[in-house]
Amino acid sequence: MFSNTLRATLIALASLAVAVSAEPSLSLKVTGPESVQDVDNLKLVATITNTGDETLKVLNDPRGALSQMATNTFTITDATGARPSFTGIKVKYVPSTAATAGAFTILAPGQSVEVEHNLGAAYNFTLPGAGAYDIHASNLFYIVNPDSSISTVYADSASAHSAKVSGRLAVARPRLGKRATYVGCSSTRQTALVSAASAAQSYASAALSYASSHTSATTRYTTWFGTYTTARHDTIVSHFSAISANTFSSFTYDCTCTDSGTYAYVYPSDFGHIYLCGAFWNAPTTGTDSKGGTIIHESSHFTANGGTDDHAYGQSACKSLAISNPAQAVDNADSHEYFAENNPALA
Repeated sequence: MFSNTLRATLIALASLAVAVSAEPSLSLKVTGPESVQDVDNLKLVATITNTGDETLKVLNDPRGALSQMATNTFTITDATGARPSFTGIKVKYVPSTAATAGAFTILAPGQSVEVEHNLGAAYNFTLPGAGAYDIHASNLFYIVNPDSSISTVYADSASAHSAKVSGRLAVARPRLGKRATYVGCSSTRQTALVSAASAAQSYASAALSYASSHTSATTRYTTWFGTYTTARHDTIVSHFSAISANTFSSFTYDCTCTDSGTYAYVYPSDFGHIYLCGAFWNAPTTGTDSKGGTIIHESSHFTANGGTDDHAYGQSACKSLAISNPAQAVDNADSHEYFAENNPALA
């Protein structure tokens, strides 16, 4: 009896050890120059290493260290806590869609990958000024599990990278002179965009009509924006008033982005210019995470339309956000999209 009990205990302990060792584990290190003349020379390298025992599929999340997109990937502060202004892009991204598209990096145990980031493309240091800065990269990563589910891992991060910045503190981004409706779009894609713009126009108009005429809590409102308050409701009405006034058929649509895991992105200050990526073209015209809805999402990011942020992606995460943090839900682009798409329909 004792022998059998001991054997069972040892087997259980061995199984536990295997389970513990199989936990996904990453490390993140940021390196680069200690001093730069002109912010466009502030280029850092993020090194991501699989420190676990299993091969990992790590999503190339555009908000994270595995992507070179000019998103708000870094936390940058000077000695007083002041931060440079974020002037980069805001994206629509759904981890499950990216996983299906194979937009991930495979890391074997012990394997590392290095990704260069140009901070001058995403941050304006003019307001805090020249000086020394501590720079941290986001250590949140999404893992595609063997059963195709998605989980999150926080990488072990080294201490902040410190760098002194002087000279030119901001990089001027090229602007289009005469607006073109399409940039790098095939005739097939132009046709798809005509339908998408029309769908977005209908979504925006219907969302404004609903929000304006429902001045108390409804299932549709609380699902996406959480507990009803007059102030938050007024914010939503204000956003959709601005968005519905947009003429989406006259926007500039740039089809040159090739990132298969991302739907689209915008520069919030560059009103009416939307960059469309790989996932957009596989989306339906209407419905959940649709082409029309993506235009609503990206339009909500424009400063002129309210300047929403990306606090959560995907319907499940947005529903959770509405419960846990209604103030962020009202500021969340995907929440606006799902409210407008209303799929499945909520009263």
